[in-house]
Amino acid sequence: MLIEKLKLLWSRAFWTTFKRALGIVLGAVIVASSINSLIISNQIADGGVTGIAIILHYLFNWPISMIVLVLNIPLFIIGWRMVGRTFLLYSILGVGVFSLALDLTGAIPALTHDSLLASIFAGVLSGIGMGMIFRSRGSLGGTDILAVFFSRMTPFSVGQILLGIDAVIFLLTAILLRPEMAMYAVIYMFIATKVIDLVQEGMSHFKSVMVITSQPQEIAQDIMAKLERGVTFFNASGAFSGEAKLVVYCVISRTQLSQIKEIIHKRDSQAFLSISEVPEVVGEGFSSWRGH
Repeated sequence: MLIEKLKLLWSRAFWTTFKRALGIVLGAVIVASSINSLIISNQIADGGVTGIAIILHYLFNWPISMIVLVLNIPLFIIGWRMVGRTFLLYSILGVGVFSLALDLTGAIPALTHDSLLASIFAGVLSGIGMGMIFRSRGSLGGTDILAVFFSRMTPFSVGQILLGIDAVIFLLTAILLRPEMAMYAVIYMFIATKVIDLVQEGMSHFKSVMVITSQPQEIAQDIMAKLERGVTFFNASGAFSGEAKLVVYCVISRTQLSQIKEIIHKRDSQAFLSISEVPEVVGEGFSSWRGH
């Protein structure tokens, strides 16, 4: 019995590790292909370690793959004790595959010679690749680790430091190479960031609804009966009146929004209603925990 349980646990751990590694490998190949076929071929800059590698490539014709690998080694040494070892190992895998893929995809021809189109579609492709890597709990190393290091010694957050590093890289690009390269890089980075969020969180098909009403029980019953959605009550009190109330909370699909408004209005036309976007919902009635 114990042996069977151990086998089951090992099997689950193996497939989880395999799926994460596969996601990182595929994501790294997609990002590398995007850089070779759109970024390099149109002389557009990038942020982070890859951005530094691209600048050095443009100036001295050094291979980007080798520069990325060399620059990440000291960063991994710095980050060994600052980030989780599992995350670091997955990141090492990502950087290794990314560096190799930069060489293997170097022969891909330019998909377009329009710099604006290149920056847009490079952002989409790189965003998809990076989103896959982040969903797989990995990264492509780089300045993320450096930002964590400096955030512990300065009053600045990781995000602020990353923004500052990228700003310096884009400024150097504009000074040492051409201002247009940095301008297109900003477009590329903006789109990539949005696509990364989209890949990680998915298209938002759900809304969270919070209702402050004098008829909480009745509204909750209608929601459960007509929409077949679970409802949660929160205890609350008005800051001005001091009156205790039950707050009705539930998550619904986008298509049920008009129905829940009708339910609430019919029961209490004076109710206070707050509706928010929900990027992802995991649990009974929605998506499962499998793969998370």
